[in-house]
Amino acid sequence: MQSDRSQQRGPGFGRLCSRRHWLQSSAFGLGSVATALLMRQDGLLAQDGGSLKKPDLEPVVYDLLPKQPPRPARAKAMISMFMMGGPSQIDLFDPKPELVKRHGQQFAGDIQFDNAAQASRQIMAPQWEFKPRGECGMEISDLLPHLAEIVDDITLIRSMHSAVNNHFPGFFAMNTGGIVGGRATLGSWLTYALGSESQELPAYVALTHPWGLPICGGDSWTNGGLPSLYQGTVVRPTEPRMFNLNPPPHLRGSAQAQQLQFLEEMNRQHAERFPENHDLTARIASYQLAARMQLSAREAFDISDETADTLEMYGVNNDTTRDYGTRCLIARRLVERGVRFVQIFNNGQSWDHHGAIATELPARCREIDQPAAALVKDLKQRGLLDSTLVHWGGEMGRLPTIQVPVGDTELKNVGRDHNTYGFSMWVAGAGIKGGHVHGATDEFSHYAIQDKVTHHDWLTTVLDRFGLDAHQLHFDVGTQRLALVENPQARVVSEILA
Repeated sequence: MQSDRSQQRGPGFGRLCSRRHWLQSSAFGLGSVATALLMRQDGLLAQDGGSLKKPDLEPVVYDLLPKQPPRPARAKAMISMFMMGGPSQIDLFDPKPELVKRHGQQFAGDIQFDNAAQASRQIMAPQWEFKPRGECGMEISDLLPHLAEIVDDITLIRSMHSAVNNHFPGFFAMNTGGIVGGRATLGSWLTYALGSESQELPAYVALTHPWGLPICGGDSWTNGGLPSLYQGTVVRPTEPRMFNLNPPPHLRGSAQAQQLQFLEEMNRQHAERFPENHDLTARIASYQLAARMQLSAREAFDISDETADTLEMYGVNNDTTRDYGTRCLIARRLVERGVRFVQIFNNGQSWDHHGAIATELPARCREIDQPAAALVKDLKQRGLLDSTLVHWGGEMGRLPTIQVPVGDTELKNVGRDHNTYGFSMWVAGAGIKGGHVHGATDEFSHYAIQDKVTHHDWLTTVLDRFGLDAHQLHFDVGTQRLALVENPQARVVSEILA
Protein backbone atom coordinates (compact mmCIF):
# COMPACT_ATOMS: atom_id res chain seq x y z
CA MET A 1 0.00 0.00 0.00
CA GLN A 2 1.39 3.41 -0.91
CA SER A 3 2.11 5.92 1.82
CA ASP A 4 0.07 9.11 2.17
CA ARG A 5 3.13 11.04 1.03
CA SER A 6 3.39 9.17 -2.25
CA GLN A 7 -0.33 9.54 -2.90
CA GLN A 8 -0.12 13.29 -2.31
CA ARG A 9 2.57 13.61 -4.98
CA GLY A 10 0.01 12.92 -7.67
CA PRO A 11 -0.36 10.25 -10.36
CA GLY A 12 2.78 8.69 -11.77
CA PHE A 13 5.02 9.37 -8.78
CA GLY A 14 4.43 6.13 -6.94
CA ARG A 15 6.27 2.92 -7.63
CA LEU A 16 4.56 2.52 -11.00
CA CYS A 17 4.49 5.10 -13.78
CA SER A 18 2.63 4.60 -17.04
CA ARG A 19 3.53 6.47 -20.22
CA ARG A 20 0.28 8.44 -19.82
CA HIS A 21 1.26 9.52 -16.30
CA TRP A 22 4.76 10.45 -17.45
CA LEU A 23 3.48 12.61 -20.32
CA GLN A 24 0.95 14.28 -18.02
CA SER A 25 3.55 15.12 -15.39
CA SER A 26 6.56 15.77 -17.61
CA ALA A 27 7.70 19.16 -18.80
CA PHE A 28 7.69 17.48 -22.22
CA GLY A 29 3.93 17.08 -22.25
CA LEU A 30 1.89 15.43 -24.95
CA GLY A 31 1.46 18.76 -26.68
CA SER A 32 5.23 19.19 -27.02
CA VAL A 33 5.68 15.71 -28.43
CA ALA A 34 2.87 16.19 -30.92
CA THR A 35 4.16 19.61 -31.99
CA ALA A 36 7.64 18.26 -32.69
CA LEU A 37 6.19 15.37 -34.69
CA LEU A 38 4.01 17.65 -36.82
CA MET A 39 6.84 20.12 -37.42
CA ARG A 40 9.12 17.31 -38.58
CA GLN A 41 6.44 16.03 -40.98
CA ASP A 42 6.07 19.53 -42.42
CA GLY A 43 9.85 19.96 -42.78
CA LEU A 44 9.95 22.85 -40.34
CA LEU A 45 12.64 21.49 -38.01
CA ALA A 46 16.14 22.89 -38.49
CA GLN A 47 17.69 19.46 -39.00
CA ASP A 48 16.49 15.95 -39.52
CA GLY A 49 16.46 14.06 -36.26
CA GLY A 50 18.85 11.46 -37.62
CA SER A 51 21.59 14.04 -38.26
CA LEU A 52 20.88 16.35 -35.33
CA LYS A 53 24.02 16.70 -33.27
CA LYS A 54 23.44 15.82 -29.65
CA PRO A 55 24.72 18.33 -27.11
CA ASP A 56 27.87 17.39 -25.27
CA LEU A 57 27.05 16.15 -21.79
CA GLU A 58 30.48 17.24 -20.54
CA PRO A 59 32.86 20.01 -21.68
CA VAL A 60 34.96 18.94 -24.67
CA VAL A 61 38.63 18.70 -23.73
CA TYR A 62 41.35 19.27 -26.34
CA ASP A 63 44.79 17.97 -25.49
CA LEU A 64 47.94 16.52 -27.01
CA LEU A 65 47.80 13.12 -25.34
CA PRO A 66 48.53 10.30 -27.82
CA LYS A 67 45.40 8.94 -29.48
CA GLN A 68 44.82 5.68 -31.27
CA PRO A 69 44.04 6.13 -35.00
CA PRO A 70 40.80 4.57 -36.23
CA ARG A 71 42.66 2.01 -38.35
CA PRO A 72 46.16 0.49 -38.52
CA ALA A 73 48.87 3.09 -39.19
CA ARG A 74 52.32 2.85 -40.74
CA ALA A 75 53.51 6.32 -39.72
CA LYS A 76 53.98 7.70 -36.23
CA ALA A 77 55.76 10.90 -37.29
CA MET A 78 56.46 13.00 -40.37
CA ILE A 79 59.34 15.22 -41.45
CA SER A 80 58.56 17.54 -44.36
CA MET A 81 61.43 19.33 -46.10
CA PHE A 82 59.49 22.04 -47.91
CA MET A 83 61.33 23.80 -50.74
CA MET A 84 59.36 27.04 -51.04
CA GLY A 85 59.64 28.61 -54.48
CA GLY A 86 59.38 25.60 -56.76
CA PRO A 87 62.43 23.41 -57.56
CA SER A 88 62.88 22.76 -61.27
CA GLN A 89 61.81 19.18 -61.97
CA ILE A 90 63.25 19.56 -65.46
CA ASP A 91 66.76 20.07 -64.12
CA LEU A 92 66.55 17.70 -61.13
CA PHE A 93 64.10 14.82 -61.49
CA ASP A 94 62.38 14.53 -64.87
CA PRO A 95 64.73 13.87 -67.83
CA LYS A 96 63.23 14.60 -71.24
CA PRO A 97 65.27 13.75 -74.38
CA GLU A 98 62.88 15.85 -76.47
CA LEU A 99 63.92 18.98 -74.58
CA VAL A 100 67.57 18.27 -75.35
CA LYS A 101 66.74 17.61 -78.98
CA ARG A 102 64.72 20.83 -79.38
CA HIS A 103 66.81 23.15 -77.24
CA GLY A 104 66.55 26.72 -78.57
CA GLN A 105 63.51 26.02 -80.74
CA GLN A 106 60.07 27.56 -80.25
CA PHE A 107 57.56 25.69 -78.12
CA ALA A 108 54.48 25.04 -80.25
CA GLY A 109 51.99 23.61 -77.75
CA ASP A 110 49.77 25.10 -75.06
CA ILE A 111 51.75 26.63 -72.25
CA GLN A 112 50.61 28.19 -68.99
CA PHE A 113 52.69 31.27 -68.16
CA ASP A 114 52.52 32.96 -64.78
CA ASN A 115 54.69 35.98 -65.70
CA ALA A 116 53.50 36.94 -69.17
CA ALA A 117 55.63 40.09 -69.27
CA GLN A 118 58.88 38.09 -69.33
CA ALA A 119 57.47 35.01 -71.02
CA SER A 120 59.26 33.24 -73.84
CA ARG A 121 58.49 30.19 -75.95
CA GLN A 122 62.16 29.36 -76.44
CA ILE A 123 62.78 25.81 -75.21
CA MET A 124 65.58 25.35 -72.69
CA ALA A 125 67.00 21.89 -72.08
CA PRO A 126 68.35 20.96 -68.65
CA GLN A 127 71.89 22.21 -68.18
CA TRP A 128 72.96 19.15 -66.16
CA GLU A 129 73.11 15.50 -67.10
CA PHE A 130 70.88 12.73 -65.81
CA LYS A 131 72.17 9.25 -65.02
CA PRO A 132 70.56 6.02 -63.76
CA ARG A 133 71.16 5.66 -60.01
CA GLY A 134 71.01 2.82 -57.52
CA GLU A 135 69.86 -0.72 -58.17
CA CYS A 136 66.50 0.60 -59.38
CA GLY A 137 68.08 2.72 -62.13
CA MET A 138 66.14 5.87 -61.24
CA GLU A 139 67.39 8.79 -63.33
CA ILE A 140 68.51 11.74 -61.21
CA SER A 141 70.39 14.92 -62.13
CA ASP A 142 74.10 15.39 -61.40
CA LEU A 143 73.03 18.29 -59.14
CA LEU A 144 71.87 15.75 -56.53
CA PRO A 145 74.73 13.26 -56.01
CA HIS A 146 73.70 12.46 -52.42
CA LEU A 147 70.07 11.82 -53.31
CA ALA A 148 71.45 9.44 -55.92
CA GLU A 149 72.77 7.32 -53.02
CA ILE A 150 69.32 6.75 -51.49
CA VAL A 151 67.07 6.33 -54.55
CA ASP A 152 66.44 2.71 -53.60
CA ASP A 153 64.68 4.00 -50.46
CA ILE A 154 62.42 6.63 -52.05
CA THR A 155 59.44 7.01 -54.33
CA LEU A 156 59.85 9.79 -56.88
CA ILE A 157 56.48 11.24 -57.92
CA ARG A 158 56.82 12.88 -61.33
CA SER A 159 53.13 13.65 -61.86
CA MET A 160 52.23 16.17 -59.15
CA HIS A 161 49.49 18.59 -60.19
CA SER A 162 47.75 21.44 -58.39
CA ALA A 163 47.03 23.97 -61.18
CA VAL A 164 47.45 26.71 -58.55
CA ASN A 165 49.95 28.87 -60.35
CA ASN A 166 51.42 31.13 -57.67
CA HIS A 167 53.39 30.66 -54.48
CA PHE A 168 50.94 31.56 -51.72
CA PRO A 169 47.98 29.55 -53.03
CA GLY A 170 50.36 26.79 -54.16
CA PHE A 171 51.79 26.41 -50.69
CA PHE A 172 48.34 26.49 -49.13
CA ALA A 173 47.14 23.81 -51.56
CA MET A 174 49.97 21.45 -50.64
CA ASN A 175 49.79 22.07 -46.88
CA THR A 176 46.18 23.01 -46.06
CA GLY A 177 44.11 21.56 -48.90
CA GLY A 178 42.79 25.01 -49.90
CA ILE A 179 44.20 27.98 -51.80
CA VAL A 180 43.69 30.78 -49.27
CA GLY A 181 45.46 31.52 -46.03
CA GLY A 182 44.06 30.92 -42.59
CA ARG A 183 43.23 27.24 -42.99
CA ALA A 184 44.70 24.66 -40.63
CA THR A 185 47.92 23.07 -41.89
CA LEU A 186 48.69 19.37 -42.22
CA GLY A 187 50.72 19.39 -39.00
CA SER A 188 47.80 20.88 -37.08
CA TRP A 189 45.40 18.25 -38.38
CA LEU A 190 47.76 15.42 -37.46
CA THR A 191 48.23 16.68 -33.92
CA TYR A 192 44.50 17.34 -33.54
CA ALA A 193 43.68 13.78 -34.61
CA LEU A 194 46.54 11.90 -32.95
CA GLY A 195 48.14 14.09 -30.29
CA SER A 196 51.80 13.47 -29.58
CA GLU A 197 53.91 10.69 -28.14
CA SER A 198 55.88 13.31 -26.21
CA GLN A 199 54.40 15.51 -23.50
CA GLU A 200 57.72 17.28 -22.90
CA LEU A 201 58.18 18.71 -26.39
CA PRO A 202 55.92 20.53 -28.85
CA ALA A 203 53.84 18.15 -30.96
CA TYR A 204 54.32 20.21 -34.14
CA VAL A 205 57.58 22.02 -34.84
CA ALA A 206 58.58 24.44 -37.62
CA LEU A 207 62.33 24.83 -38.22
CA THR A 208 63.04 28.11 -40.00
CA HIS A 209 66.03 29.47 -41.93
CA PRO A 210 68.61 31.88 -40.44
CA TRP A 211 67.96 34.37 -43.25
CA GLY A 212 64.24 34.67 -42.62
CA LEU A 213 60.82 33.05 -42.55
CA PRO A 214 59.15 31.37 -45.53
CA ILE A 215 57.12 33.74 -47.67
CA CYS A 216 53.79 32.74 -46.11
CA GLY A 217 55.04 33.60 -42.63
CA GLY A 218 52.82 32.43 -39.78
CA ASP A 219 50.27 30.96 -42.18
CA SER A 220 52.86 28.25 -42.81
CA TRP A 221 52.12 26.62 -39.43
CA THR A 222 48.74 28.03 -38.44
CA ASN A 223 46.05 26.02 -36.67
CA GLY A 224 43.36 27.83 -38.70
CA GLY A 225 39.95 27.05 -37.24
CA LEU A 226 41.26 24.26 -35.02
CA PRO A 227 41.87 25.03 -31.33
CA SER A 228 45.10 27.01 -31.00
CA LEU A 229 46.64 24.15 -29.03
CA TYR A 230 47.39 22.58 -32.44
CA GLN A 231 49.35 25.51 -33.90
CA GLY A 232 52.95 24.78 -34.86
CA THR A 233 55.78 25.88 -32.58
CA VAL A 234 58.49 27.89 -34.35
CA VAL A 235 62.03 26.99 -33.34
CA ARG A 236 64.72 29.59 -33.92
CA PRO A 237 67.40 28.70 -36.52
CA THR A 238 70.25 29.67 -34.17
CA GLU A 239 70.98 29.33 -30.48
CA PRO A 240 69.09 29.76 -28.29
CA ARG A 241 66.58 27.70 -30.26
CA MET A 242 63.92 28.72 -27.75
CA PHE A 243 64.01 31.71 -25.46
CA ASN A 244 63.49 31.59 -21.71
CA LEU A 245 64.01 27.88 -21.19
CA ASN A 246 66.06 28.77 -18.13
CA PRO A 247 64.09 30.52 -15.35
CA PRO A 248 65.73 33.56 -13.72
CA PRO A 249 67.68 32.75 -10.53
CA HIS A 250 65.07 34.20 -8.16
CA LEU A 251 62.34 31.91 -9.59
CA ARG A 252 64.20 28.62 -9.71
CA GLY A 253 63.05 25.68 -7.62
CA SER A 254 60.04 25.94 -5.31
CA ALA A 255 59.36 29.61 -6.13
CA GLN A 256 58.64 28.79 -9.77
CA ALA A 257 56.64 25.68 -8.81
CA GLN A 258 54.42 27.70 -6.48
CA GLN A 259 53.93 30.43 -9.07
CA LEU A 260 52.92 27.89 -11.73
CA GLN A 261 50.57 26.16 -9.33
CA PHE A 262 48.88 29.47 -8.49
CA LEU A 263 48.63 30.39 -12.19
CA GLU A 264 47.17 26.99 -13.04
CA GLU A 265 44.50 27.33 -10.35
CA MET A 266 43.47 30.77 -11.63
CA ASN A 267 43.35 29.50 -15.20
CA ARG A 268 41.35 26.44 -14.16
CA GLN A 269 38.71 28.55 -12.44
CA HIS A 270 38.52 30.85 -15.44
CA ALA A 271 38.21 27.88 -17.80
CA GLU A 272 35.28 26.53 -15.80
CA ARG A 273 33.47 29.84 -16.34
CA PHE A 274 34.22 29.86 -20.08
CA PRO A 275 34.36 26.20 -21.20
CA GLU A 276 34.12 27.08 -24.91
CA ASN A 277 37.24 29.27 -24.87
CA HIS A 278 39.69 27.03 -26.72
CA ASP A 279 42.41 29.68 -26.71
CA LEU A 280 42.34 29.71 -22.92
CA THR A 281 42.68 25.93 -22.84
CA ALA A 282 45.63 26.19 -25.22
CA ARG A 283 47.25 28.86 -23.05
CA ILE A 284 47.00 26.65 -19.97
CA ALA A 285 48.51 23.73 -21.89
CA SER A 286 51.29 26.00 -23.16
CA TYR A 287 52.24 27.03 -19.62
CA GLN A 288 52.34 23.39 -18.56
CA LEU A 289 54.39 22.39 -21.60
CA ALA A 290 56.81 25.27 -21.08
CA ALA A 291 57.57 24.07 -17.55
CA ARG A 292 58.27 20.53 -18.76
CA MET A 293 60.38 21.80 -21.68
CA GLN A 294 62.91 23.48 -19.41
CA LEU A 295 64.71 20.18 -19.20
CA SER A 296 63.68 18.21 -22.29
CA ALA A 297 63.95 20.90 -24.99
CA ARG A 298 67.53 21.86 -24.21
CA GLU A 299 68.54 18.23 -24.55
CA ALA A 300 66.59 17.67 -27.78
CA PHE A 301 68.12 20.69 -29.56
CA ASP A 302 71.67 20.01 -28.34
CA ILE A 303 73.52 18.02 -31.01
CA SER A 304 76.84 18.03 -29.14
CA ASP A 305 76.33 14.44 -28.02
CA GLU A 306 76.07 13.17 -31.62
CA THR A 307 79.00 11.15 -32.94
CA ALA A 308 81.61 12.66 -35.22
CA ASP A 309 80.45 10.31 -38.00
CA THR A 310 76.86 11.52 -37.67
CA LEU A 311 77.86 15.18 -37.79
CA GLU A 312 80.00 14.48 -40.84
CA MET A 313 77.19 12.60 -42.57
CA TYR A 314 74.81 15.55 -42.17
CA GLY A 315 77.45 18.07 -43.28
CA VAL A 316 77.41 19.96 -39.97
CA ASN A 317 81.17 20.57 -40.27
CA ASN A 318 80.85 22.20 -43.69
CA ASP A 319 79.96 25.88 -44.03
CA THR A 320 77.68 25.24 -47.01
CA THR A 321 75.62 22.47 -45.43
CA ARG A 322 75.95 23.37 -41.73
CA ASP A 323 72.60 25.11 -41.30
CA TYR A 324 70.43 22.64 -43.18
CA GLY A 325 72.39 19.70 -41.82
CA THR A 326 71.84 20.90 -38.26
CA ARG A 327 68.12 21.37 -38.79
CA CYS A 328 67.74 17.94 -40.41
CA LEU A 329 69.61 16.41 -37.50
CA ILE A 330 67.38 18.23 -34.99
CA ALA A 331 64.34 16.96 -36.89
CA ARG A 332 65.56 13.39 -36.44
CA ARG A 333 66.17 14.01 -32.73
CA LEU A 334 62.67 15.42 -32.33
CA VAL A 335 60.80 12.53 -33.96
CA GLU A 336 63.06 10.15 -32.06
CA ARG A 337 61.67 11.73 -28.87
CA GLY A 338 58.03 11.49 -29.87
CA VAL A 339 57.29 14.73 -31.78
CA ARG A 340 54.53 14.12 -34.33
CA PHE A 341 55.29 16.57 -37.16
CA VAL A 342 58.38 18.57 -38.13
CA GLN A 343 58.61 20.87 -41.14
CA ILE A 344 61.89 22.38 -42.32
CA PHE A 345 61.65 25.61 -44.32
CA ASN A 346 63.93 27.66 -46.55
CA ASN A 347 63.83 31.45 -46.41
CA GLY A 348 61.33 33.39 -48.51
CA GLN A 349 60.89 31.54 -51.80
CA SER A 350 64.55 30.86 -52.49
CA TRP A 351 63.82 28.03 -54.97
CA ASP A 352 61.95 30.48 -57.23
CA HIS A 353 64.42 30.70 -60.10
CA HIS A 354 62.93 33.10 -62.62
CA GLY A 355 66.48 34.19 -63.36
CA ALA A 356 70.08 33.03 -62.92
CA ILE A 357 69.01 29.40 -62.66
CA ALA A 358 72.45 28.33 -63.89
CA THR A 359 74.04 29.52 -60.65
CA GLU A 360 71.19 29.70 -58.13
CA LEU A 361 69.83 26.18 -58.57
CA PRO A 362 73.22 24.51 -57.97
CA ALA A 363 73.72 26.69 -54.90
CA ARG A 364 70.42 25.56 -53.35
CA CYS A 365 71.20 21.93 -54.15
CA ARG A 366 74.64 22.12 -52.51
CA GLU A 367 73.00 23.40 -49.32
CA ILE A 368 70.35 20.72 -48.93
CA ASP A 369 71.29 17.60 -50.93
CA GLN A 370 73.70 16.03 -48.44
CA PRO A 371 71.62 16.78 -45.29
CA ALA A 372 68.37 15.55 -46.87
CA ALA A 373 69.94 12.27 -47.94
CA ALA A 374 71.62 11.91 -44.55
CA LEU A 375 68.26 12.24 -42.82
CA VAL A 376 66.89 9.22 -44.70
CA LYS A 377 70.06 7.23 -44.09
CA ASP A 378 70.08 8.08 -40.39
CA LEU A 379 66.42 7.25 -39.85
CA LYS A 380 66.93 3.95 -41.64
CA GLN A 381 69.97 2.88 -39.63
CA ARG A 382 68.15 3.71 -36.38
CA GLY A 383 65.06 1.73 -37.33
CA LEU A 384 62.92 4.88 -37.53
CA LEU A 385 62.28 5.06 -41.28
CA ASP A 386 59.56 2.41 -41.12
CA SER A 387 57.49 4.67 -38.86
CA THR A 388 58.53 8.12 -40.14
CA LEU A 389 57.16 9.62 -43.34
CA VAL A 390 59.79 11.81 -45.05
CA HIS A 391 58.80 14.34 -47.70
CA TRP A 392 60.92 16.56 -50.00
CA GLY A 393 59.31 19.00 -52.41
CA GLY A 394 57.86 22.41 -53.11
CA GLU A 395 54.57 23.94 -54.16
CA MET A 396 55.32 23.83 -57.91
CA GLY A 397 57.91 23.10 -60.58
CA ARG A 398 59.17 25.08 -63.60
CA LEU A 399 58.36 25.48 -67.30
CA PRO A 400 60.36 24.00 -70.20
CA THR A 401 60.91 27.45 -71.73
CA ILE A 402 63.21 30.27 -70.67
CA GLN A 403 62.11 33.35 -68.82
CA VAL A 404 64.10 36.46 -69.74
CA PRO A 405 64.58 39.08 -66.99
CA VAL A 406 63.63 42.61 -68.08
CA GLY A 407 66.54 44.37 -69.80
CA ASP A 408 68.84 41.32 -69.49
CA THR A 409 69.78 39.45 -72.63
CA GLU A 410 72.57 37.33 -71.10
CA LEU A 411 71.63 33.68 -71.45
CA LYS A 412 73.42 32.83 -68.23
CA ASN A 413 70.92 34.98 -66.34
CA VAL A 414 67.71 33.43 -67.65
CA GLY A 415 65.43 31.25 -65.57
CA ARG A 416 62.16 29.34 -65.74
CA ASP A 417 58.60 30.43 -64.95
CA HIS A 418 56.15 28.57 -62.67
CA ASN A 419 54.61 25.22 -63.56
CA THR A 420 51.94 23.63 -61.35
CA TYR A 421 50.52 21.29 -64.00
CA GLY A 422 53.28 18.71 -63.81
CA PHE A 423 56.08 18.71 -61.22
CA SER A 424 58.06 16.35 -59.00
CA MET A 425 58.69 15.55 -55.34
CA TRP A 426 60.00 12.56 -53.45
CA VAL A 427 58.83 10.70 -50.37
CA ALA A 428 60.20 7.86 -48.24
CA GLY A 429 59.43 5.72 -45.20
CA ALA A 430 56.21 4.61 -43.47
CA GLY A 431 55.39 1.90 -45.99
CA ILE A 432 56.25 3.90 -49.12
CA LYS A 433 57.86 1.91 -51.92
CA GLY A 434 61.62 2.23 -52.39
CA GLY A 435 63.28 2.62 -55.78
CA HIS A 436 59.97 3.51 -57.39
CA VAL A 437 58.96 6.18 -59.92
CA HIS A 438 55.30 7.11 -60.03
CA GLY A 439 53.57 8.91 -62.88
CA ALA A 440 54.86 10.84 -65.85
CA THR A 441 54.62 14.19 -67.59
CA ASP A 442 54.44 14.88 -71.33
CA GLU A 443 57.55 14.95 -73.50
CA PHE A 444 58.28 18.54 -72.39
CA SER A 445 57.68 18.05 -68.65
CA HIS A 446 54.81 20.52 -68.62
CA TYR A 447 51.62 18.54 -67.99
CA ALA A 448 51.15 15.42 -65.86
CA ILE A 449 49.65 12.87 -68.24
CA GLN A 450 50.01 9.54 -66.42
CA ASP A 451 48.91 8.65 -62.86
CA LYS A 452 48.32 12.29 -61.92
CA VAL A 453 48.60 13.09 -58.21
CA THR A 454 46.69 16.16 -57.08
CA HIS A 455 47.42 18.03 -53.86
CA HIS A 456 44.24 16.50 -52.43
CA ASP A 457 45.45 13.01 -53.35
CA TRP A 458 48.76 13.76 -51.66
CA LEU A 459 47.18 14.91 -48.41
CA THR A 460 44.77 11.97 -48.44
CA THR A 461 47.72 9.59 -48.80
CA VAL A 462 49.60 11.23 -45.93
CA LEU A 463 46.60 10.87 -43.62
CA ASP A 464 46.23 7.24 -44.69
CA ARG A 465 49.80 6.51 -43.59
CA PHE A 466 48.77 7.70 -40.11
CA GLY A 467 45.67 5.50 -40.05
CA LEU A 468 43.30 8.40 -40.78
CA ASP A 469 40.53 8.68 -43.37
CA ALA A 470 40.67 12.09 -45.06
CA HIS A 471 36.95 11.93 -45.81
CA GLN A 472 36.09 11.39 -42.14
CA LEU A 473 38.54 13.77 -40.46
CA HIS A 474 36.79 17.05 -39.66
CA PHE A 475 36.24 19.67 -36.98
CA ASP A 476 32.96 21.47 -36.37
CA VAL A 477 32.94 25.17 -35.52
CA GLY A 478 29.34 26.15 -34.89
CA THR A 479 27.51 25.21 -38.09
CA GLN A 480 30.71 25.10 -40.16
CA ARG A 481 32.53 21.84 -40.81
CA LEU A 482 36.29 22.17 -41.40
CA ALA A 483 38.34 19.52 -43.18
CA LEU A 484 41.84 19.18 -44.60
CA VAL A 485 40.53 17.47 -47.74
CA GLU A 486 37.19 18.70 -49.08
CA ASN A 487 37.35 17.01 -52.49
CA PRO A 488 35.23 13.82 -52.47
CA GLN A 489 37.24 12.52 -55.46
CA ALA A 490 40.56 12.62 -53.56
CA ARG A 491 42.11 9.19 -53.24
CA VAL A 492 44.93 7.35 -51.54
CA VAL A 493 47.73 6.89 -54.10
CA SER A 494 47.98 3.18 -53.42
CA GLU A 495 50.46 2.63 -56.26
CA ILE A 496 53.27 4.15 -54.18
CA LEU A 497 52.56 1.97 -51.13
CA ALA A 498 54.65 -1.11 -50.46
